[in-house]
Amino acid sequence: MAKKRKKKKKSSAQRKNNLVSLLMLLLIAGGLWYLIQHADARPGYRDEGNSSLDHIEKAEMARTPADTPEQLLYRTGYTASYNSEWKLPNWVCYELLRSETQGESSRSDRFVSDPDVKGTPADTRDYTHSGYDRGHMAPAGDMKWSEEAMKESFLLTNICPQAPGLNRGRWKELEEQVREWAQRDSALLIACGPIVSKSPRTIGRHHIAVPERYFKVVAAPYVGRPRGIAFLFDNSDEQPSIRTLAVTIDSVEKITGIDFFYNLPDSIENQIESNLWTEAWNLN
Repeated sequence: MAKKRKKKKKSSAQRKNNLVSLLMLLLIAGGLWYLIQHADARPGYRDEGNSSLDHIEKAEMARTPADTPEQLLYRTGYTASYNSEWKLPNWVCYELLRSETQGESSRSDRFVSDPDVKGTPADTRDYTHSGYDRGHMAPAGDMKWSEEAMKESFLLTNICPQAPGLNRGRWKELEEQVREWAQRDSALLIACGPIVSKSPRTIGRHHIAVPERYFKVVAAPYVGRPRGIAFLFDNSDEQPSIRTLAVTIDSVEKITGIDFFYNLPDSIENQIESNLWTEAWNLN
């Protein structure tokens, strides 16, 4: 009888161990399912190694100086910081995924005033016969993934007066290059905008400020070795090579007073803003 009781006790312990093992397997399976779902939600990010980095919202990519007029405008494909004095954006920020470099939405070429602007908005006729192009900040070519994003890219709060040689030349060339980088690196953070003097010349009856220069900053924070690069353009028809225009993000921050990518971890932000590894960007 003693032996039978001992055998019964051993069988009960085995059942308990089996139940614990089953619960552990269920927990592991649930954890794997969660990771798979979240990896799918951000295509390609985990390919490049920095899987611990949180997704950065468009509105968190740049911080405008406190003394600068600002109205934040949240769009499908970008966020704009609008300056009511210039009637231009202080900056436009967006994230470009590899999957977003392709799409079927066609370019509309229909520029329109922004109905969300507080005060008097710019009008497309302000640019007529001005000698300047209506230059996109967030380019239409990056919005082909959504009809709404494409439509909103033609709001005048995303547009600035650009010299034709710049808009159709180096600026367009860089836009195309950025799409190639997004395909390679799976996701980029991008900010661009005008650099306006204290007493700018203006165009149109609404006195749209004409920038002296433009900036574009690009960050690849999700790759194994996070990196960043920036560019400064004169608002003129003659432009040197893209490689010659490359500068650090830190240098653009000093000129504009804008704090880019401030919600990234300091270790990553400092690395991408202070270093300029042109060889990593395949610039000619």
